[in-house]
Amino acid sequence: MLALGSTDRPSSTVQAVAPAVLDLEASGFGRASYPIEVGFALPDGVLGCTLIRPEPSWIHWDPAAEHLHGIRRATALRAGRPTAEVARWLNGHLAGLVVYCDGWAHDYPWLGMLFDAAGQRPAFRLEHLHRLLDDARLSRWDDTVEAVRRDLGGARHRASTDARVLQVALQRLGA
Repeated sequence: MLALGSTDRPSSTVQAVAPAVLDLEASGFGRASYPIEVGFALPDGVLGCTLIRPEPSWIHWDPAAEHLHGIRRATALRAGRPTAEVARWLNGHLAGLVVYCDGWAHDYPWLGMLFDAAGQRPAFRLEHLHRLLDDARLSRWDDTVEAVRRDLGGARHRASTDARVLQVALQRLGA
C-alpha cells in the first residue's frame, strides 16, 4: 500500500491519457458499512492509496468483506488516516476531474460518508464507468477486467490495484 500522499509511477500498460478511476474497500456490504481504504488511478496512470481510520461511530464489520480485501479492522484503526486528512488528499489529487468507479451504488455513499465525517465536500465528480461504455463494450466488460487482472499478475483485491485494473480495462475497450 502506498502512503498517504505518495504516488506510484504508471506502468507501460497505461497510456498517457486515461479516465481517472477510484475504488473503495469497505467494512461490509450493507447500510451500516463504511469506507476503510480508497485508491485511485490518475489519467497519467499514477496511483494513490491509503487506509481510512474508522470514525468512532463506524462499528459494523463483516468478516466476508475482510476475506475479500484482506484488511483487518485493527489494521484500519491502527494505520488508517483520519477522514479529514483523506478527504483533503483526495481533493488535492482529483480536484476538477470526473472520476469513474465500477460500484457507484456502494462507492458514492461510502465517499459521501467519508466527506461528511471530514466536514468537507468533494472537489471532483464521481460517475459510474458504464457511462463510458456502449452496449457492445459493456458486454465485454467482465471478460476484459478478468484478462487485465491476469495480465497484471493476478492483482490483489485492494483499492489502488482495482482502480488500475479498471482503468486498463477501460483503455482496452477504447473508452
